[in-house]
Amino acid sequence: MLFRDESEARKQAEKLRKEINKHDRLYFQENNPEISDAAYDRLFRELVDLETEFPAIKTPNSPTARVGAKPVAQGISEVRHDPPMLSLDKALDPSELFDFESKTLRFLRSEGQLDYFTMPKFDGLAAELVYVNGKLSLASTRGDGEVGEDITANALTIADIPKSIKLSPFPKAFHGEIKVRGEVYMEKAEFLKLNEAREEKGLPLFANPRNAAAGSLKRLDPKITKRRELRFFGYGLWLPDISSFKGYSKLMAALSEAGIRVESSTFTGLVKGMEAAKEVFDGIAEKREELPFEADGLVVTVEDLSLWLRLGSTSHAPRYAVAAKFKPMGAQTKVLAIEVQVGRMGALTPVAVMSPVQVGGVTVSQASLHNEYELRSKDVRVGDVVVIHRAGDVIPQIESVVLEKRKKDSVPFEFPKNCPVCGTEAVRHQGEVILHCPNKNCPAQIEARLIHFAGKDALDIMGLGPANVSQLLSMDLVRIPTDLFRLKSADLLRIPRLGEKNATKLLESIDKARTASLWRYINAISITNVGTRTSQTLATQFKGLKELSEASKKELSSLNDVGQKVADSIYEFFRSPLNREFVGDLLDGKLGIAPTLDEPPANGTAYGLRFVLTGKLPTISRAEAKSRIMAQGGSVSGSVAKDTDYLVVGEKPGSKLTEAQSRGIPTLDEEGLLRLLEGKDKQ
Repeated sequence: MLFRDESEARKQAEKLRKEINKHDRLYFQENNPEISDAAYDRLFRELVDLETEFPAIKTPNSPTARVGAKPVAQGISEVRHDPPMLSLDKALDPSELFDFESKTLRFLRSEGQLDYFTMPKFDGLAAELVYVNGKLSLASTRGDGEVGEDITANALTIADIPKSIKLSPFPKAFHGEIKVRGEVYMEKAEFLKLNEAREEKGLPLFANPRNAAAGSLKRLDPKITKRRELRFFGYGLWLPDISSFKGYSKLMAALSEAGIRVESSTFTGLVKGMEAAKEVFDGIAEKREELPFEADGLVVTVEDLSLWLRLGSTSHAPRYAVAAKFKPMGAQTKVLAIEVQVGRMGALTPVAVMSPVQVGGVTVSQASLHNEYELRSKDVRVGDVVVIHRAGDVIPQIESVVLEKRKKDSVPFEFPKNCPVCGTEAVRHQGEVILHCPNKNCPAQIEARLIHFAGKDALDIMGLGPANVSQLLSMDLVRIPTDLFRLKSADLLRIPRLGEKNATKLLESIDKARTASLWRYINAISITNVGTRTSQTLATQFKGLKELSEASKKELSSLNDVGQKVADSIYEFFRSPLNREFVGDLLDGKLGIAPTLDEPPANGTAYGLRFVLTGKLPTISRAEAKSRIMAQGGSVSGSVAKDTDYLVVGEKPGSKLTEAQSRGIPTLDEEGLLRLLEGKDKQ
């Protein structure tokens, strides 16, 4: 944007400062950004360009002269950073990397090429760890660069942050106090798991892993932070004199030797010249979806630390590093309708139906708006043009509305006060944002519970998908899930296009489900607040459904993974008059329902081993693989961690494979897994 005079530029700069200040507050203080990083970067770049062209309009309190925003969290002490924790200048286009190099060489009055150290730009929360005589003394957030927040208690719950470090890699004169700087973040898999759990409980969802990490790190209860499984990468070190290190790569090696986890993918390391750095950027931009963490670019840093001292810093950023930003992964499309769906627990979920669009190689035509609160917050309307991205590179999510394309006659979506299926007045439970249909006999809930009952994480009844479930209900062949065990061949043959062969297979699968694992039954019956992990915990503590149904609230709440709220849900489920017939079928034995008690043998071929599954396996489902592992004493987790023993890799594995490789975790294909479980291969 060009301005003819200083007065016009001053007005535009003031407007930009107000807008940037608002978005800083939303991002740093409230963890609730309204715009994408790319949109924010464009605003910031416009202000920088204005202040460069018209130096007289720059003010001391301009956003370009500071980092972030002052902390405001109640109950958390402030920490002053000395020296300040600066931000990074950004290259919004890869070609600007060469502009950075030219500018750096001019400042140094030098020619030729420089060596650089490249590293992914983590999209997390910057933090500083202070070690006194090798012991962690203080941990704090960056805040506004000068003042952050004390997060020591929460930092101590993060496995990647050591309570003590080795001092030998550092100059002896500075062993008294060493400041490590790095990034606290949440892996994509953990972020998705957290949001799924929050959605089940009717809590607001985190917009992205960065917000989830920030919200978790600033909790006043460290126990909650610990459950969120945050991670940490060290990327810097402050000492009064860093000249003892030959280069930035040596400094990073010292951090690693001291016990600080550092990033070690193929995108991190020493390169010669900006052309080589640009190749690294192109590589990570292409593979960004496969990274286990969110990254929004590549940091390119001058390798020679003696040049850092000569280059110095501005009030905002060091002159020896630049962040090359990725182009935003998103697409624009039109909202054709907003439908309110009813889940198995009665939650009313608004879903945007959109014109199909490609996002990150996947065709997207629907996106959940999660709840009434989020729908109103984003103000998505029918007919709007919206920007779509895939949260955690997996779940389609509406990032923002393109307001300049909104029609003048557009009206806000009116969220229904009644269930759109059965018409019952919706209710909002105390402390929740999600509206619920309280009618447990609502047709939509009955259908959703039946689909879940037969699903892969429940009884895994092959051939009983949503279409056949809908047919069974419409033909009055089932009313409650246990009616499935009353079906005869003649009943199934009434379903259009099912056929005798498929009907026989379905009956065999239903018959097999009568003796499915106990944890599968607990998960299948749709107890509020009880998912797969809690079901497995309960299955290890009780001998059967009868024992579980007779447990007291006190007995239930004393178990791991089972708090008072979950205990209340389990207790009330088995005593609800609405469930009397269903519970009776489960317990009286007349339908042959006899869940298998999983007691993994201590001599099982997978005893004590932790597995993670990724990709599609050739001949068995992931649910079956999980069952076989558990039957041999192993456990299965949803994300790769330091205690993972094996990653089982199928077709199109995704980011878990990259993470496992970076950690040196062994991988198995389906054949290798089966050989291990059969005891044919040594562990």
